[in-house]
Amino acid sequence: MLRRLPRLLLLPAAALLLAGCGGAAPPQVTFAAGQASAVARPTQYCDLQLTDCKGDPAAPVELAVPVGTPLKVTVPHEIAETPWQVVFTYRDGTGAQTDGRSPVFAPNAQSDYTLELPAPTDRLVGAQVQQFGPPPQADPETGDIEFPIRASWVLNTSG
Repeated sequence: MLRRLPRLLLLPAAALLLAGCGGAAPPQVTFAAGQASAVARPTQYCDLQLTDCKGDPAAPVELAVPVGTPLKVTVPHEIAETPWQVVFTYRDGTGAQTDGRSPVFAPNAQSDYTLELPAPTDRLVGAQVQQFGPPPQADPETGDIEFPIRASWVLNTSG
């Protein structure tokens, strides 16, 4: 009878451990400029099939990014093991706004990216990390190739 007691206690403990695995928080992304940084939760986060998506309108973070200062983006393993990229918007010296994007990083290729704008007078307006989901597919109506975004993390800049 005494030998069965430890086995009986192992089952509830194992069940608690397995239940805790499903409740893991989504990964976070770090944006850094100079000595300052901000950690962002995802504004959108979907399961692998893009059938269960959650939005968080309070997730965007703000960070002062002075003109001429590179932005370093660091992603955890959960993002780096999938294709991802950084999309961004900046204003040039004349005030004209331009959108850009980094290359798409292959799975396990890298876990950080340093964004440097084309001219030292350009001002970063915002940046977003996009984690790609399932493989690209053609839109049945237009024939255009769509690259589904599984999750995104948003930075708005100031300064």
